[in-house]
Amino acid sequence: MLEDPGGGAARREGDSFKAELWSSCRGWRKMKLHCEVEVVSRHLPALGMRNRGKGTRAVLSLCQQTPGSRPQPRAGGERGGPLPTCLVICTLRDKRGTRYEANSSSLKSFLSAVRLAHRGCNIEVPLSTFTPVKTSEFEKFKTKMVITSKKDYPLSKNFPYSLEHLQTSYCGLVRVDMRMLCLKNLRKLDLSHNHIKKLPATIGDLIHLQELNLSDNHLESFSVALCQSTLQRSLRSLDLSKNKIKALPVQFCQLRELTDLKLDDNELIRFPFKMGQLTNLRFLSAARNKLPFLPSEFQNLSLEYLDLFGNTFEQPKALPVIMLQTPLTLLESSARAMLYNRIPYGSHIIPFHLCQDLDTAKTCVCGRFCLSCFIQGTTTMNLHSVAHTVVLVDNMGGTEAPIISYFCSLACYVNSCDMLK
Repeated sequence: MLEDPGGGAARREGDSFKAELWSSCRGWRKMKLHCEVEVVSRHLPALGMRNRGKGTRAVLSLCQQTPGSRPQPRAGGERGGPLPTCLVICTLRDKRGTRYEANSSSLKSFLSAVRLAHRGCNIEVPLSTFTPVKTSEFEKFKTKMVITSKKDYPLSKNFPYSLEHLQTSYCGLVRVDMRMLCLKNLRKLDLSHNHIKKLPATIGDLIHLQELNLSDNHLESFSVALCQSTLQRSLRSLDLSKNKIKALPVQFCQLRELTDLKLDDNELIRFPFKMGQLTNLRFLSAARNKLPFLPSEFQNLSLEYLDLFGNTFEQPKALPVIMLQTPLTLLESSARAMLYNRIPYGSHIIPFHLCQDLDTAKTCVCGRFCLSCFIQGTTTMNLHSVAHTVVLVDNMGGTEAPIISYFCSLACYVNSCDMLK
């Protein structure tokens, strides 16, 4: 915002605050900055009026008259003072710009130049010759771009750096364009209806990304690197429908800010068994996959909408699968102790394969953990217990699905036998 102590946001000659169209720009040189500008007049409150209170996308220029264009002093007269300097604000509607005398600015890039002008000194920085602003310069201010055909896809120029929403659908992309990963303001990225087979881990560097649409591509996996990136804190909506994904990594459940997840029309054979950690999830759609059962922690979800139609759910098995060992192995005992006491671990402390074992540990109904020593049982659950709105799981009108549970000991299994009947 430019503020004028004499009444306007940018003071010019005269007492009244008026916009002066700069029609003669020859003989001036300038430096410019793309920004938002708000012109504020201090006279308005005295007149019972208020300022607009909203900035406008503009090109703000600091201009100075060149020595060759300045009128020569008369013979015997005093030599001219410092070259005059002014601010010029160019908008999409006013491309030639409105000129104001420059005496202050909160823009950091102009501070040193304005200080020199205020002291009456010439500005010793390279300044370009002024020309009216082109429409293409305002494209840099775009916050949304939608491309839905190959012919419109930009090949020779970069995407506007200010984009917050980018959609490139039906463009035949086989990989993610690395130029997109330089758009640090992106909040919504739509790459649907392409031929992308693999995602670069650098998508996780888009720290503001909240919505990611990858539907109708050729993806076969969702990498662990993305699950452990900054997407953990930013990603709210993820659409992976119509791909070829068979399983999601256990680390997927670290994307705990997710509220909307679409997995329809994939080849999923299982959910991550720590699915219950997605405590913010409200919309889950995984229709037409190959899920035989749901993980035990699925019961911890609190959904508004759930669609599991068309999966190959199995009937619960009458007998449990018993994989108990007595006594427990050293690996099993130490793993249970580390997880129960929440002892930090990582590949810099213990071997990587042991980290993987700990990451994939099962959770008993009692809350303890187990690696390879457990009892596995299945039962059915009514999906209305975890979701307000449930799409029928089959054409028979059912809303029940099999759920698999793990027990760390025979005692836990016996205590929960009523649940498994």
